[in-house]
Amino acid sequence: MTYSFDFERYKRQLEVFGSEGQEKISNSSVLVVGAGGLGSSAIAYLAAAGIGRLGIVDGDFVEKSNLQRQIIHAGKIGENKAESAAEFVERLNPDVVVDIYPYSINPKNVLSILEPYDVIVGCPDSFNVRFLLNDACAILSKPFVHGAVYKTEGEVGVFKSPPCYRCYLPKARDFLDRAILGVSTGVFGCFQAMETLKIITGYGEVLEGKILRGDLDTMKFFEIKIPKREDCPVCGKKLKGIYEENYLGDNEVVRYE
Repeated sequence: MTYSFDFERYKRQLEVFGSEGQEKISNSSVLVVGAGGLGSSAIAYLAAAGIGRLGIVDGDFVEKSNLQRQIIHAGKIGENKAESAAEFVERLNPDVVVDIYPYSINPKNVLSILEPYDVIVGCPDSFNVRFLLNDACAILSKPFVHGAVYKTEGEVGVFKSPPCYRCYLPKARDFLDRAILGVSTGVFGCFQAMETLKIITGYGEVLEGKILRGDLDTMKFFEIKIPKREDCPVCGKKLKGIYEENYLGDNEVVRYE
């Protein structure tokens, strides 16, 4: 059998995934929404692993305060984060085709942006966007790899409805404190990259319908199994489309069709 990837580049991980697994990676497409702290690690390690097509969505611009955790943007202050991330990927691994979306994802464009990709990796700093990605992934039947961090704590999980993110968190929480360590985003962004590779290759056990939470201060981790919420409008197939009214305030579903 003839394979399309560079054996020399991937020879170490071929010992884990095998040639067939690497071929799946090389033929896969992944969309990373958010090229910040979580996104920096997810993008870097997915690109290094040889994802065939990598989409990057981010409408923000690099600021000096970002560089404590958004390591792929070194020397790029003032540049759009999606464009900066694409430049990083092209230097790291020219095998990867990069799609750039240098603007914010929203209810009007989310379905068209997500539709071409096999796996969606959510790395936003907004509950609005997490709920939006969850709902769009459910409608499009795409796996949603969720990640979030706060100070030294973080979580990662995979939702392939049911259950979905709304089963885990029915409505948004209020967070005014934006304290965060760069190491936290690095660790949990890497976890998101690993879950994505497991989904693509079939290797290992995916955190499907589960949340892995951990605190890097105490180095204690635990797993939460998320049950399907009986009144969830997404898992109950009541939600028929993406409507702006559902991504305001606490992000409750108020319009179904």
